Parts: sequence; structure tokens; C-alpha cells
Amino acid sequence: MKKILALLLVLVMVFALCACGQKASTGSVYWLNFKPESDEVLQKVAKLYTDKTGVPVKVVTAASGTYSQTLTAEMDKSAPPTLFVVGNANSVKDWSDYVVDLNGTAIANELNTDAYNLYDENGKLVSIGYCFECYGIVVNPDHVAAAGHSMDELTNFAGLKAVAEDIHKNAATLGFDAFSAADMDGSSSWRYTGHLINLEYYYEETASGAKWTAAPEALTGEYFDYFRNIYDLSINNSTTDPKELATGGHDPVNEFISGKSTFVLTGSWDFSGIAETVPNATMIPYYCGVPGEEKAGLNCGTENCWAINAKASEADQKATMDFLVWCVTDPEASRLLVDSFGAMPYKNAVESTNAFLAAADAYAAAGNYVMDWATNYQPGVDDYRSAAVSALNAYNADQTDANWEQVKTAFIDGWAVQYAKQNG
Repeated sequence: MKKILALLLVLVMVFALCACGQKASTGSVYWLNFKPESDEVLQKVAKLYTDKTGVPVKVVTAASGTYSQTLTAEMDKSAPPTLFVVGNANSVKDWSDYVVDLNGTAIANELNTDAYNLYDENGKLVSIGYCFECYGIVVNPDHVAAAGHSMDELTNFAGLKAVAEDIHKNAATLGFDAFSAADMDGSSSWRYTGHLINLEYYYEETASGAKWTAAPEALTGEYFDYFRNIYDLSINNSTTDPKELATGGHDPVNEFISGKSTFVLTGSWDFSGIAETVPNATMIPYYCGVPGEEKAGLNCGTENCWAINAKASEADQKATMDFLVWCVTDPEASRLLVDSFGAMPYKNAVESTNAFLAAADAYAAAGNYVMDWATNYQPGVDDYRSAAVSALNAYNADQTDANWEQVKTAFIDGWAVQYAKQNG
């Protein structure tokens, strides 16, 4: 009897050790999410994976505009994120030592393009794009037609200017205006200080003959007058007097959705909300008067790039890698994610239903150039954009050439100032 009891005890200990070993090797996933608008979907995806595999997946979403601070705080904790976002050149410098080299990994092998990946100076694949987006000028074709114009007119700045000014002139009769409000509060100023300004960077980058791989020390400002062309058009032919833009509160996208405007500067992330009421809305490039812009395409890129924490346990790293592969190959999971993100650059992810991304593809298929997100290289981004907003507010209140020079100073000279601060 004692021998039998001893044998049973040994078996119990073996099973317990096996169970503990199995638990330890399973690992878990902690995803610090960069996209607040996708939180609800990501929570569903996490639960779906846990229900199917038993692997715990936690998704924590940083509040808009606080990702860097949240990531730094979370990384100092005893159980830091196993999956996080490294979305630009500055983040690569900050986090390269903390991430797994994704070259040749299972998730990297699922990609259908290398266009959205970020490498450090040694060739380490720091992070990989999990979705890409596009931005430009979203148009309501029904409004264009109701105003007596055609979408065929919108192929360059001259055509856009003629249509926008005519709509604005007749807004009271038509019941809608040309552009949505160009709000300069924190919820919307990025449309101009982060997005519209990209046309200046992009054309300057292109003129240099090589795509930027790091922020240049300074800008020439060669294309800044073209930025003024489209900026002036948008603020002077809109639903709101330019003098009232500083405080914001007009909700540009809602103005478009509710039928108050014909054009709004936004991106593919707003497609689902817009399509509910303007199902045939489409997107056109930032026409600004640059020679040859008839062959322009949309601004395409991403700041949404996955990185795996190299400081996490091997079990958690593996669990995270397995989770990512499942996200981009499982039909149900990728459908949920693609519908939220817009598109995912992976071979086995489902196709996008986002018409704005379809427009980006159509421009590219027609041989138009893609405007990459050179804006990702803005140095000292928060201080840089804050100075630009201040200058734009002064100009909006009094549109003199002297005030525009201050806008140029903020964007062009301010780049060099922030670069020097950032790089010593």
C-alpha cells in the first residue's frame, strides 16, 4: 500500500510539473494599442483568440496623443507590453534595443510588401506595418454635380479652385459650401500641420532625388507657396470664417457627413463613418498647382507598425508572434481588423472594402505617383506643430504676406530649430 501511495504521489508531482511547464511555455500577449478608434474591435479579436486557444490576450488602448508617454510608463512596469507600436524614425532610435529583429520571422513572411517596414541603421527590422492608410481631399460627388460641375474637372489645382470658389459663391442657394472648417484646435489642426504640409515635404524630397530615410537637417521651402495655394483655398471657401478657426469646435468630418460641405481634408480611417451617409464619397489628391500634378496620387503610408518586446519572456514572445500570424491569416480575425484598419499588407488577409483605399490603388494603377508620408520625419513634432498652429492662427485672423512669412518661418526655419534640439 505504501508503494502504491508513493507511486501515486510521484505521478501527481509529475503531472503538476508538466502542468506548470505547460503553463509557463504558453505565454501571454499584452498589446498596447495605438489606435483608439479600433479599441472595440481589438477587444473582440483578443477575446476570439483567447476563446480559441486559451492564450490570454490583453489589449490596452492609449488615449489619443499620449502613446509615447503611455508606452514609456508601461515599459517600466513588471509586466510590460509584449506588442507595441514603433511607427517612425524617431521611435526606431528610441526603441531599437528593446525589440525583436523581425527579419525572416513568421509574421514578416506573411507580408505582401516591404513598403511600410522600419529598419534601424544596422538593418534590424524593428517594426512592420500592420495597416496602411491614405489621406487627401474627400469629395461628395453629388454636391459637385448639384453645383453644375463634374468630377472630371478635379484633376489639378485650377479645376479644384474653380469648382470650390463657385460652390462657395453660391452656398446660400445650394444649401452647402465648399470646404469643411479648417479648425486649429487640437482635435483637427493635424489635418494641416501634419497632413496638408506633407505636400511641401514630399515635393522637396522628390526634388532631392532620393527618398528620405531620416529627417534632413533643414528644408529649402521650395514648395511652400504651393502649400499656401491649397491652404488659402480651403480656409476662404469654407463653412466658417477664417477668423473663427482658432478655437475649433466645428467638427469638419461631421460637417461633411451632414451635407454642409463638399470637401474635407481627412483620410481612409474616416471611411466607414462617411460612407453611411455619403456612400459614393471618394478621395482626390492634394492639388496645389505643382507642375505635372495631373499625375499625382494620394498620400499613402502608416505610423502603425508592430514591434515585439525583446525584454519579454521567450514564451510571451512566441505567444505574441503566434497571435500576430493568426491575426493576418484567420479569415474571421482579419475581416474584423481590415474593416477597422482599412487595409492590411499581408498575403492572406481579406480584401479591403474601403473606397478611399480603392481610390489610392486606382491612382497608382493608372501610373500616378504615390505621395509618401514624409511628414513622419518632423523633428520635435509636438513643439514644431504647436509653433505652426500659432502662426496659422495669426494668418487666419489677418491674411497678409507678412503674416504668411511667419507661417513659413514656423514650418521651414522651425524644422532646423527642432532638428538641432533633437540631435544636439
